[in-house]
Amino acid sequence: MTKRYLLASVFACASCFSMFSVAQKMTISDLQFEGLQRITLGAALLSLPIREGDIVDEYQLSQALKKLYASKYFESIELDRSGNVLIFKVKERPSISNIALTGNDKLTDEQILDSLKSSGIKEGEPLDRTTLASIEKSLENFYNSIGKYSAKVETVVTALPRNRVSIQFIFREGLTAKIEQINIVGNHVYSDVKLLKRLSLRNSGGWWDIFADDNYQKQKLAGDLEVLKSYYLDRGYIRFNIEDTQVALTPNKKGVYVTINVDEGDIYKVTDIKFIGNLLGKEKDIRALISVTKGDIYAASDVAFAEQNIRKYFGRLGYAYPEIKTYPEIDDTTKTVVVNFSIDPGQRGYVRNINISGNTTTKDIVLRREMRQMEGSWLSSEKIEQSKARLNRLGFFSKVDIETTRISNDLVDINVKVEEQSSGSFNAGIGYGTESGMSLSAGIQQNNFLGSGDKVGFEVKFNDYSTNASINYTTPYLTKDAVSGGFRLFYDKFEAGDANIVDYTNTTYGTRFNLGFPVDEINRLNFGVGWENNGISQLNSYAQLQTFWDIYGSLLNSDGSVNFQNFDVTASWTRNNLDKGQLPTQGMKHSLWAKVTIPGSDLQYFKVNFDLSNYQRITDDGDWTTLLRASVGYANGYGKFEGNDQILPFFENYYVGGYRTLRGFASNTIGPRAIYVSEIDGNNSGTITDEALGGNAKYTLSAELIFPVPLLDEAYTRQVRSSIFIDAGEVWDTEFDYSKYSQSSCSYNCEYFGDYSKPGRIRASIGTQLTWISPMGPLVFTLAWPVKKYEGDQTEIFSFNIGNSF
Repeated sequence: MTKRYLLASVFACASCFSMFSVAQKMTISDLQFEGLQRITLGAALLSLPIREGDIVDEYQLSQALKKLYASKYFESIELDRSGNVLIFKVKERPSISNIALTGNDKLTDEQILDSLKSSGIKEGEPLDRTTLASIEKSLENFYNSIGKYSAKVETVVTALPRNRVSIQFIFREGLTAKIEQINIVGNHVYSDVKLLKRLSLRNSGGWWDIFADDNYQKQKLAGDLEVLKSYYLDRGYIRFNIEDTQVALTPNKKGVYVTINVDEGDIYKVTDIKFIGNLLGKEKDIRALISVTKGDIYAASDVAFAEQNIRKYFGRLGYAYPEIKTYPEIDDTTKTVVVNFSIDPGQRGYVRNINISGNTTTKDIVLRREMRQMEGSWLSSEKIEQSKARLNRLGFFSKVDIETTRISNDLVDINVKVEEQSSGSFNAGIGYGTESGMSLSAGIQQNNFLGSGDKVGFEVKFNDYSTNASINYTTPYLTKDAVSGGFRLFYDKFEAGDANIVDYTNTTYGTRFNLGFPVDEINRLNFGVGWENNGISQLNSYAQLQTFWDIYGSLLNSDGSVNFQNFDVTASWTRNNLDKGQLPTQGMKHSLWAKVTIPGSDLQYFKVNFDLSNYQRITDDGDWTTLLRASVGYANGYGKFEGNDQILPFFENYYVGGYRTLRGFASNTIGPRAIYVSEIDGNNSGTITDEALGGNAKYTLSAELIFPVPLLDEAYTRQVRSSIFIDAGEVWDTEFDYSKYSQSSCSYNCEYFGDYSKPGRIRASIGTQLTWISPMGPLVFTLAWPVKKYEGDQTEIFSFNIGNSF
């Protein structure tokens, strides 16, 4: 471009040279411009290196013209003289009025416009026509790099009034060249088939090979060459070399032939591992981090992994920027390698400031109290990882990034950047089942109240079988040592008959207080005390219930109702190392929970539950993840009441079914059925109904494959996930006395009847689920189909719920 300016200046000065002889000089009395329209006189004069009063010769005038052209304001410049007045007759470059793009599919408008802007092509700017050809060529080169060799880019410039132009870029992308054949030459140890399988590029496949990537791309080929090289280096071929790569284009530019020439070399073994540099007296610890041992076949990936482990080790000690390099000493005679690790830990880094951004709602103190890396202490990569994990597990943020900025050799700043997501929920649910029909529920919960990190909830729920009101409050930092505290007040009226359970009404109210104690970063103990009053009425006289009244019948009121007052204590242990509080992709959470009523309560019983969730990433980014879940529970009575062994109250039974436990089945419908026994002509007749009773033992199992939602915009991938699953589970009653009923004649539905005291009547389902962390809270859509069921089971193919996720 500079050459063009120079050439133009020389031609423009031709008239100047004709007016002035080589030796002639002049004193400038004035500088004038003719032809200025958009460009101001001041801007034009600023581009000139000469001023009024200067004595100039031909060379200085030539330089002045070069400077004017270099300003990029003018297409042509003529120099004239009137006495000692210099007159510059100029033609301004037209300004760009608008830029239009047509035919571009591979490149977005934003990408092209950004590229044009860097080349000076922008609306409102003057047009330098000399750049258009090079822009066309660079765009065509890009298309060539992705295999579109027939691509053409044409520029149409249209003149507009007032010295303006419109520029249109017309793209004719054409078809991507297909890889006709990939040939590897020089390989003897590994076959073409084995090597080609490792490449992302493929030969053109037939119609049956719909997943083959046979579109040629220069970048993908470069990546494949690195894959090929790594494959050999990981198997001891340290002298492996790709000698040449040839890409031949077919005459019609629709196909390419790729030839890769390689020199495999020989296998080399490791004879020694040495360290040089400053090991800080930690050589024993560092050696333990290295999996490479003497006699092993050299593997580049093992060496790289060792470097990474050493780097992390020094990071945990506060050396944030260690330099770890590997120098292999190769002996081609013996085919051996000595691996030398050069270690320079650098200076220990200390944290100057922790800067937090992105938290528009959550207070800084909520984030800072989760940080395990402190200001003023030495930097530890392990503590930074712990801090990030704790912030993710809060469930307040869709994304947490922690970066370190080096301030000096021994000082760093830590920058914590978060993206907030909905931490409250409007709990609502809509479900539809083949037997249960439509159900609705509603409520409110805020897990980050006013950005304080405290949990506050006020729920009022109405559905077909329950009226519920509760107030709950929990602060995770009752003390600075992260001892949590909270309480709950509740009222619930439960119509069991409308919940697919044998009919009774249970009106419950009470209160509960809880304290939680951290054991370490991932383990926590919780303890609670509670009081509740249960009012039971509208009892049906089914056979299993009679066992309960045989023990507690003396507590019945004259109208057949009964009130139980119970005091209880609860204890739980939770271990949680999930990477996130919502939609986790890695880690495990399990909890053991127990409840026991205090002796002297109207009812004496205990319950024990164990729940496990295990996430394992398939891909590094967690887009593909597996989830295994399990839940087991057992409950029973203890002690005596009026000489009888106490049992678990029927209204404390476990129930299975519904999207929280066993998808594909209606809520609470799995397990033992109510048996009604009547005497007809002196013989007992047993009638078994569809009414579920629940039981005192249960388990559920689930396996799930989580994957990205197809065609979803990348901006929503952290809030939405989809999965396919298989669920299984059952519930039974260990106190059921089968001998009482096995001799009774069965009037109908006899296939329902079995020994409910034992497991073995497992149900299972398969399905798919979509979960979205919406502004109202988690939305869960489920489609499930039972694959193992029994006659009388109530199925629920579709369900939609708001406010619960896992």
